[in-house]
Amino acid sequence: MTIEATLPEFREWSTAAVRLLQGVVYMDDGPVWGIICSNRSRLDEYFARIGLALVVDEAEGLAFLRQFEEEELADGYDAIPKLFRKSRLSYDATLLCVLLRDEMRRFEEEDFDNQRCVVKTSDLFELWKSFFSIGSDEVKLMKGLRAAINDLAELKFVRRFSDEPEEWEIRRILKARMPVANLELLLEQLQAAFQRRTEKSVTHESNE
Repeated sequence: MTIEATLPEFREWSTAAVRLLQGVVYMDDGPVWGIICSNRSRLDEYFARIGLALVVDEAEGLAFLRQFEEEELADGYDAIPKLFRKSRLSYDATLLCVLLRDEMRRFEEEDFDNQRCVVKTSDLFELWKSFFSIGSDEVKLMKGLRAAINDLAELKFVRRFSDEPEEWEIRRILKARMPVANLELLLEQLQAAFQRRTEKSVTHESNE
């Protein structure tokens, strides 16, 4: 008996399932978006069986998977190994997330002419510098910013929009992952972390 003979009949939604396991899917990602929308009940059931919730936000044009919270699980489901592991972002990546989320908030409140929230790297850098000590090496700061952008690009939070000038589109998954209600708290935490860094640096220099 061949392997082909033992496989179950192919289902169109299988392609969408794999794409979702790879990460967020957007409305403009091609036919897979339509497959997700037309097969939601099948995908919901499939992913629920392995402890995952399918989130489809048609208004925002995105779909992604999340791990069920403990209180959402029925009996027996707590034995399923976690497929997704929460990982802590670095200070730089977290700072960039906050800056980008604030840019998206401003875009939604003030820009009614464009569909995409796009920001120049040069403009981001001006915001970025304000969270570091005056007189910091700008070449080093830009290197840190670019590394953070690359980290967020891997998470599909941003994607390159143009090269000249260098611009990035802020993707709407960032809005889903970081509600605007969390912005003020995160900014306070980052500012406190910056203050501790500064005080530590000053103390170190005075002891030398």
